[in-house]
Amino acid sequence: MDTLFGDQYDAKDEKSNLFADIILPVPIPKMFTYKVPRNLSEEIGIGYRVIVQFGKKKVLTGIIGKVHQKPPSNYEAKPIMDLLDSYATVNPIQIRFWAWMAEYYCCHIGEVMNAALPSGLKLSSESKIQLNPTFDADTCSYPLDDREEILLQALGQKEEMSYEDCESVLGLKSIHVIIKSLVIKEAILVFEQVKEKYSPKVEARVRLANAYAADKKLLEALFNEISVKPKQEEILLKYLQEVPVYKKPELNQKGIEKKVLTDAGLSTSSLKTLVKNGILEEYKLIVSRFEREEGSDEEISLSSEQNEALIQIKQEFEEKNTVLLHGITGSGKTELYITLIKEVLAGGSQVLLLLPEIALTTHMVGRLRKVFGSKMGVYHSKYSDNERVEVWNGVLSGKLSFVVGVRSSIFLPFDSLGMIIVDEEHESSFKQFDPAPRFQARDAAIMLSWLHQAKTLLGSATPSFESYYNARMKKYGYVALDKRFGEAQLPAYYLADMLVDKKKNLLKLDFTRMLREKIQEALNNQEQVLIFQNRRGYAPYISCEDCGWIPECEHCDVSLTYHQFGEEMRCHYCGFKEKVPNTCPACGSNKLSAVGLGTERIEESLALLFPEARIARMDLDTTRSKYGYQRLLEDFGSGNVDILVGTQMITKGLDFDKVTVVGIMDADRILYFPDFRAGERAFQQITQVAGRAGRRDKKGSVIIQTRKPDQAIFEQIISGDYKQFYIQEMGDRQRFYYPPFVKIIKITTRHKDFKTAEKAAKYLHNLMGEIPVKKILLGPEKGLIGKIKNQYIFESIAKLDRSSNAQAQFKHELQHILEELQAQKEFRTVRFVVDVDPY
Repeated sequence: MDTLFGDQYDAKDEKSNLFADIILPVPIPKMFTYKVPRNLSEEIGIGYRVIVQFGKKKVLTGIIGKVHQKPPSNYEAKPIMDLLDSYATVNPIQIRFWAWMAEYYCCHIGEVMNAALPSGLKLSSESKIQLNPTFDADTCSYPLDDREEILLQALGQKEEMSYEDCESVLGLKSIHVIIKSLVIKEAILVFEQVKEKYSPKVEARVRLANAYAADKKLLEALFNEISVKPKQEEILLKYLQEVPVYKKPELNQKGIEKKVLTDAGLSTSSLKTLVKNGILEEYKLIVSRFEREEGSDEEISLSSEQNEALIQIKQEFEEKNTVLLHGITGSGKTELYITLIKEVLAGGSQVLLLLPEIALTTHMVGRLRKVFGSKMGVYHSKYSDNERVEVWNGVLSGKLSFVVGVRSSIFLPFDSLGMIIVDEEHESSFKQFDPAPRFQARDAAIMLSWLHQAKTLLGSATPSFESYYNARMKKYGYVALDKRFGEAQLPAYYLADMLVDKKKNLLKLDFTRMLREKIQEALNNQEQVLIFQNRRGYAPYISCEDCGWIPECEHCDVSLTYHQFGEEMRCHYCGFKEKVPNTCPACGSNKLSAVGLGTERIEESLALLFPEARIARMDLDTTRSKYGYQRLLEDFGSGNVDILVGTQMITKGLDFDKVTVVGIMDADRILYFPDFRAGERAFQQITQVAGRAGRRDKKGSVIIQTRKPDQAIFEQIISGDYKQFYIQEMGDRQRFYYPPFVKIIKITTRHKDFKTAEKAAKYLHNLMGEIPVKKILLGPEKGLIGKIKNQYIFESIAKLDRSSNAQAQFKHELQHILEELQAQKEFRTVRFVVDVDPY
């Protein structure tokens, strides 16, 4: 493979002998060399998007990684078909970052590119086109040629067309030039088949007819005329209150949103009459999907503890590039973030704030928007492709200097990052599991900061053991913030023994007496309650009471989760679902019962126990829609919900004044999980969700339901003794060779045939044993879930020495082994997945 970085070519070089190495969004371990046509030789450069032919028929968007004069030795270079932009879409730092990610996470740079670029920037032969709803041929400032007009006429008859459809309509073999031209003229929009189609955000507005806005006497005469029609008069008065045309007639042109009038409870029929009579004009305006408002100059008021922490952070940054801010829940980390962001932006640099969940972005965006206004962008997976392109271009053009986003936002085209803040840095949501690159956003952010010579601030109330270890080893700076902001007090913890309550017949619908009483007390005081259960669905599974039959997925080795809503059973791995049977398929019994607890079942139980309470549920099923999180949080924040039941989504950074009770339904289920991080995650999740209670002047209560209340971890959680818990756990980690004392790489072997998968896994495992580095190899073992989506799964684990040389050598040799195996006919259809830092 050619090296990724090369000096830019000299425009005076021989233009006919110019070649470009192109990064393509395909899982192939090298770039492809294409010939640069003479007419493009002075226009292209590193990071430019180009259209190229890949294979016989495919057309793909690629990114130029290098320009040079060396032709490929083993194939004839095809010419670049076209240049998509007159500027670089990707900058050289991004390409270096992609290259590092491909190397470190054992994947291909094309896979990184595929993850990095929004689909709206990846034009391909699999793309589809639609008419741009905002396009008007009569007012278009660019002339259309005959072929473009034919294509637009065809699109007028169809909602969408594929590349093949366009080629057929025009009788051409290649139509990318025409499509590019129509995109530039904003006549069409390109979208991916699997993605939602773009539709602009349209705002209904009204304004006063110009004749009345320009002539005060005419307006006064109008009021005299409609004084007998009070509903119409009320609408006009409301309009003039919002738009003072007497003082500034020019404001009338913009008008107001129609909903300002309708939401005020004014008569819609009278509004229609005013429009019909030509007094008001109704029109539609296409607006940006992102709010544009000015930021506030208001100074953030810091407590003495926060000020001390801020001074310490700055001192640590003088010597260290990464600092861990260990601040207990409610200590006011967000105010510190805002202060630091303001300072970095004032210095002319960019800032990225990484959050683990979309729910957190929803909660924090409003607060941050008030401070930073239109300088700030938001980037997450619930945005459409077109919205993500809008943010991408905003960063590229410099309009957005501060971005709040989830893990994918590390791929944005920053060119002068000054700081990355990773909030809740311990969260497992920062890890990308599928597809490649399987990266850890926190770790990748530290590398991205290094490339930009920027600083990284990691914030958490319960830091990951890796970050805390690095802080104790003086690799990272460390700042503690151990007092809650303002008058807020830490919550009181209570352990509720489920077995004792069960023996005394006090357990009702899986709620202990203590938890029921605390909930009732909060409801009586018009306070709010959070109930945490890390399992969605009605119940984990259904079982036959007579023969023990449990329904299983047809494609995976897992039981189906029962969802009462819709009366169906679903697989949470492949999406398979089926209706709940009336009788047991195995023995014919009608004694089928739900076993275990899911959020849906808890919601139902709460409705029976507290019929007067308003209850909502927050889990993956209730937040699938784009604004699902936002609506739920707004309802809860405004007091329209008394009890919110949720999965781990509710443990992260939510701050509501009226929450005084937090209930943890089944702490043992979090603790007893087959993972070396089970204790660490239990400590983190319980501490984080407990931190939602008593966030202002009232002390909150946290009730932990457990069958084993005497476990040491509960004492450490209640006392907040993170350090003691860390020391205890790290002793076990060191003894049994787990991170942070070793690096782990998991290699998964998948195939539809069990014997082929097993044979390939053993063959791979034996070859890995021959790699000459210090290591411990485990496996191959059948996966914890042995079959997913009809693919049998085997896993091997490599524990490597932490030295970078050992890791680099193992990864390098592993790639060669996998290439050799895939080249063998027997294993050609076997899928090998390499996951670095998998847990």
